[in-house]
Amino acid sequence: MVAFYGPALLVAFLITLLEMTEVVVLVFALSAGERSIAHGAWGAVSGTALVAAVALGFGALLLAFPRDDLLWASAALLAGFGAFLFRSTLKTYRRARGLLPAPPGAAGEVHRAVQFAGGFSVGAVESTETVIVLIALAAAGYGLDALVGAVAAGAVLVIATALVHERIRRFKVPLLKLAATSLLFTFAVFWFGEAANYAWPEGDLVLLPLFVLALILVRAALSVALRRPLAVPAAP
Repeated sequence: MVAFYGPALLVAFLITLLEMTEVVVLVFALSAGERSIAHGAWGAVSGTALVAAVALGFGALLLAFPRDDLLWASAALLAGFGAFLFRSTLKTYRRARGLLPAPPGAAGEVHRAVQFAGGFSVGAVESTETVIVLIALAAAGYGLDALVGAVAAGAVLVIATALVHERIRRFKVPLLKLAATSLLFTFAVFWFGEAANYAWPEGDLVLLPLFVLALILVRAALSVALRRPLAVPAAP
């Protein structure tokens, strides 16, 4: 019987849902005013498929190394991506409060090749960010959980897009980003401890208080950052 590790599967699910939601939103924005999103969508699918194929090959090589030797690298990778995602989360909160303008959508006629190229680049970039986390999970011994979580998130997003495609541009993800950022920092701290041979009290159950603590700290950091005035570019 296959046993799954719930927290790792949840991280894979959330990060895939988050990044791929951004792909869908950007493809819809790129195809604004057009009769069909097919060209942008096919571009996004192509970019995502290319990155996934490369990640599968690299991930297979990575899994050949001993798990303990990769914990430090995995923890550092998650912490680094957590910092990157924090910046994205901050921008999302600022947009939600009207402190930043929303990303402009494309207007008027957009050439099919431009739609495809734009979709391809969006799919490649966002899926690259996704597989960074998935490979880190696989390196720590949770490859199957990462795969199942990613596939499940993809299926949920495809179904949701089909059901609410007319409102997909208004899909809000600030809370999802907050949770995903906190989860990444939680696992980074947990794996740093394991790499240092620290015996966590209560074993994996310590992830729950670590996540709550990370959630509080990330939300507090967001509150402090949101109070700071945005820098205004100097006039030329």
